[in-house]
Amino acid sequence: MRAARFHDRKDIRIEDIAEPELKPGHVSIDVAWCGICGTDLHEYLEGPIFVPPKGEPHPISGEEAPVTLGHEFSGTVAEVADDVKDLKTGQKVVVEPYIIGDDVKVELGVEYQLSENMNFIGLGGRGGGLSEKIVVERRWVHPIADHVELDHAALVEPLAVAHHAFVKSGASAGDVAVVGGAGPIGLLTAAVLKAEGLTVYVSELSEARKAKARETGVADEVFDPREVDVAEEVRKRTDGKGPDVGFECSSVPVVLDMLLDAVRPAGTIVNVSIWGFKPEVDMPKLVLKEISLVGTIGYAHDHPRVIELVEQGKIDLAPFITGRIGLDGLVDEGFDQLINNNEHHVKILVNPNT
Repeated sequence: MRAARFHDRKDIRIEDIAEPELKPGHVSIDVAWCGICGTDLHEYLEGPIFVPPKGEPHPISGEEAPVTLGHEFSGTVAEVADDVKDLKTGQKVVVEPYIIGDDVKVELGVEYQLSENMNFIGLGGRGGGLSEKIVVERRWVHPIADHVELDHAALVEPLAVAHHAFVKSGASAGDVAVVGGAGPIGLLTAAVLKAEGLTVYVSELSEARKAKARETGVADEVFDPREVDVAEEVRKRTDGKGPDVGFECSSVPVVLDMLLDAVRPAGTIVNVSIWGFKPEVDMPKLVLKEISLVGTIGYAHDHPRVIELVEQGKIDLAPFITGRIGLDGLVDEGFDQLINNNEHHVKILVNPNT
């Protein structure tokens, strides 16, 4: 079968590899669509980061570069092991793409995303969604309703990142949120917040991204910080109080500064973005306002709720798909577009069978 293989920085090759073998407790999946993630771009431009370098195998997967990429994917069940009784051939599924120790439990209350040596399928080994087929441990496979299109289902994984940030914020229906940055994860975070009943304000510079935030209906209002004082505008709309929660989705220091100014006293800011450097933080403001600054990574127990929101039509994922390409176009039509024309894209999906 064909697969996109990461060998090293700026060295991704479409290669023919053996199909993975079905093992006890596992599910074989025919991949339908796989999204290109910002993490994939970081690996391409700056890696290996999550990918285990050649000669340094991952302590759980035992794999090293080259590895198959792709962790945002959907597909249909091709075959199940004899000991898997609750899935059937042809069923639509998405994957929670974790690599964690076999001894780590995944029941409610366990923060398994923080377990030692955690990594992701499609980065740390165990196959990936940028291939025709993958075999995945049953506990990571989530069924999704037949009426959900498989290209939409490929966005469940990044949507789970956004939902995890919402959960960590402690916010609830009726609260007011401000989202800093309307890139892919900022837009999906706003979508989750709206679906969960929050009032959402978005701060963004890019004309294309502002338009996308308005077009998708994920924001009650969109502000350009070059034109207005975003914190002051949100205070005006909250009787001077400020939003209850803020979400940093840009990895830009001035956005974090804006959120520290904007959120109400005793409010919460959730950092969703991945920073490539150490930013300065206005600690006096954080202390004097008793703001909670919360970190978040990945997801845990979020997929079922996200799938429910999508199945119920509370989140329409169609507007967030801005490109569909085949595997051969991964670099030229996918990575290069997201690097050089990123303002006009939210999610580019890859069909590994074309």
